[in-house]
Amino acid sequence: MFSFKQFSIQQEKSAMKVGTDAVLLGAWTPLINHPYNLLDIGAGTGIISLMLAQRSYAEQIDAIEIEENAYEECVANFENSPWADRLFCYHAGLDEFVAELDEIEEEYDIIVSNPPFYSEDYKTDNTSRDLARFTDALPFDELIEAAYLLLSENGIFSVIIPYSVEENFIALAKQSLLFPLKITRVKGTPTSEIKRSLLAFTRIEQIPAIDELVIETARHQYTPEYIELTKDFYLKM
Repeated sequence: MFSFKQFSIQQEKSAMKVGTDAVLLGAWTPLINHPYNLLDIGAGTGIISLMLAQRSYAEQIDAIEIEENAYEECVANFENSPWADRLFCYHAGLDEFVAELDEIEEEYDIIVSNPPFYSEDYKTDNTSRDLARFTDALPFDELIEAAYLLLSENGIFSVIIPYSVEENFIALAKQSLLFPLKITRVKGTPTSEIKRSLLAFTRIEQIPAIDELVIETARHQYTPEYIELTKDFYLKM
């Protein structure tokens, strides 16, 4: 069990445990459009959905998760949270989910994803972990296409990805007429390389706001910017 200030995450069976990437995305995702509904693609334990439930007044927060153990823990985490009446997790793949929603023309004001990103070379003997982390389980082009189909007119689509694929991801998004609104590049320390990119997209072409976030100055010595971003969630912030 991983405890935050307003909710806890059961993660015994899930392949991917609570990690910095998910916390960053949940805390950083812009909610400037005052969303009515949200969609979390590849929800895992449900941490990002729960963070967005805490941050927003959205009445409908849907999540999809294909891996059975993660789905079961996501459902439990939703049910045990203060926002159980606003959260729902579907046990489905993205293509199946999109096909169903396309028929009823459902749209979301916020779509988030902490997508898999390891390549074929890194596969392990743990099938559940592989499914959670590898791009062949959720290719970037399929994720972007789903966002294009399901995003409302004023919606925001946000992801966290490796910095090394930022340029390609933005190019793919532009092909689907999704344009960067905000880009935050994340470094572990002031002297380390940029490891992650937080990206937010809209249907409006514009000059994006670009900045950088450093997590620590030394081991467990967090920067004021990181503390400000995560203080409403971490118990010791």
